[in-house]
Amino acid sequence: MTQQPRDTPQFFLTSPSPCPYLPGKQERKIFTHLVGERAPEVNDLLTNGGFRRSQSIAYRPACETCRACVSVRVLAQEFQDTRTFRRVLAVNEDIVGHARTPVPTAEQYSLFRAYLDTRHADGGMVDMSVLDYAMMVEDSHVRTKLIEYRVRGPDSGITGRGEGSLLAVALTDILADGLSMVYSFYDTEAAHRSLGTYLILDHIARARRLGLPHVYLGYWVEGSPKMDYKRRFLPQERLGPDGWMRVEA
Repeated sequence: MTQQPRDTPQFFLTSPSPCPYLPGKQERKIFTHLVGERAPEVNDLLTNGGFRRSQSIAYRPACETCRACVSVRVLAQEFQDTRTFRRVLAVNEDIVGHARTPVPTAEQYSLFRAYLDTRHADGGMVDMSVLDYAMMVEDSHVRTKLIEYRVRGPDSGITGRGEGSLLAVALTDILADGLSMVYSFYDTEAAHRSLGTYLILDHIARARRLGLPHVYLGYWVEGSPKMDYKRRFLPQERLGPDGWMRVEA
């Protein structure tokens, strides 16, 4: 029997399961493993094709009768600030984001646990243990950074790090054509900061500084209130049957 090389992706299809975004719907996913020396290159290609990464797996929806999940990427170099976005940036101008090697810590997990219990108590991740969290952070064969956000301290200009308690965390892949926000979480008690919005704005600024054209936000699902925020970051591109289509409003 011919054995397929480890670096050649093989794709699999999941069984139907309840859709987490649209009540009454069933979802299926196509997925492959991101392993081997070609994992970063394959991740670049698949992300451009609408896949998302979770640990060492790349997946995308493959539902038979529904196409509601639409991949979204912000055009970082052309991004248009609004009054609301400028206000969010102003409120958070005392925050420093420090990009580091993706290593899990007890402090991260404590914030992650509080975030899930507050925002996603009925979600599929709510039962994640500290070991599950560690796997989410560490299990990557691609170029990944973990960005920790803390309040600016007197030495932040030298160290590049903030001080005090952890306010937010973003697990981010660095692609050839942009940044992909794999997962992020934050202190939900700091509601005045609009940290979810701030993390996206910070990633757009980071992509601009790196000269990268895109920030990948994952899937936008029309009709799902918890995914509706993604449409606010313009201009953006959405992946359809004919490729990436520009959206400005």
